[in-house]
Amino acid sequence: MSTSVIFDQATRVYPNSTTPAVDSLDLEIEAGEFLVLVGPSGCGKSTSLRMLAGLEDVDSGRIRIGEREVTHLRPKDRDIAMVFQNYALYPHMSVAENMGFALKIAGVGKSDIDARVREAARILDLEPFLDRRPKALSGGQRQRVAMGRAIVRQPQVFCMDEPLSNLDAKLRVSTRTQIASLQRRLGITTVYVTHDQVEAMTMGDRVAVLKDGVLQQVDTPLNLFDKPANVFVAGFIGSPSMNIGTFQVAGGHATIGAAQVPLPRVTSDALRGAEVTLGFRPEALEVVTEGTPGAFAVEALVAEELGSDAYLYSSLVAVGTERLNADHIVARVAPRGVPAKGETMWLRIAEEKLHAFDPGSGVVLPTA
Repeated sequence: MSTSVIFDQATRVYPNSTTPAVDSLDLEIEAGEFLVLVGPSGCGKSTSLRMLAGLEDVDSGRIRIGEREVTHLRPKDRDIAMVFQNYALYPHMSVAENMGFALKIAGVGKSDIDARVREAARILDLEPFLDRRPKALSGGQRQRVAMGRAIVRQPQVFCMDEPLSNLDAKLRVSTRTQIASLQRRLGITTVYVTHDQVEAMTMGDRVAVLKDGVLQQVDTPLNLFDKPANVFVAGFIGSPSMNIGTFQVAGGHATIGAAQVPLPRVTSDALRGAEVTLGFRPEALEVVTEGTPGAFAVEALVAEELGSDAYLYSSLVAVGTERLNADHIVARVAPRGVPAKGETMWLRIAEEKLHAFDPGSGVVLPTA
């Protein structure tokens, strides 16, 4: 029976540090939900997971699993199962022995252990490998054994700490699909940590984005993509990343290169100065002809041709004081019409595809 998880102002400050690794985390995870914690290295996502698992102290605040406060309980008393990135299998034990070891230590009867192990092996397609040692398995099979070891415990919560990071790219894609579908079948509340935003977007019911120990936004993958709360989330979520730059504003228009791009009235009214930070995704850019209203010039640098899609990396032909967060603008273009290196093209941001942020705080501004 899965249950909810609540972080209530949970904070962790490591010894000899003045900055919290996790700062007043407020997060409610529903029973049966697959929630992904994502962010760059050092953002506090693994620390948050380890606080939930009881592997890190909570310096202030509380953590609850269902109706129980578990803030200071030992890991074994929390009814959670952890899946690590390095599998942590016993090399001298068979797959079946690895999967059933925690149950054996807990004093569960042999027949019950065998039944649970065989059921988990059936779910994970591990039945042919039950008598093998870990060294005779591939990386993907070892990860499934680690999953099986968690499943047989029938916990209230799964904690997964970058479980796919040791797999090659192709195997990661297939295994993350297996994990997501398995979690939905079992219905066990799952907290999953990754630094890979594509992994987060494809697996999570909701995704929580962290930066410097602070929760930036938690929402469904689609809402994070369409309605980022600030510049950091906008730039972190999406592949390729959103184009983001700071531009001069005058008369309700932002100057991008030689173009005067009209801003919505509500955006202009919310500005506190003569600059605005704008974001626009590669697919929001249209290739147009010179002289088209709102069009700005770019110089083609390199193209990623993917068959069904192509992404053009280009430099803005600047005429003012524009400051781009990256040194190029990325646009999705027709895969059969990729321009040559050095060619000048004209791009325009499609209507209602513009994101605006306060240049100082980075907080999103209204656009409608």
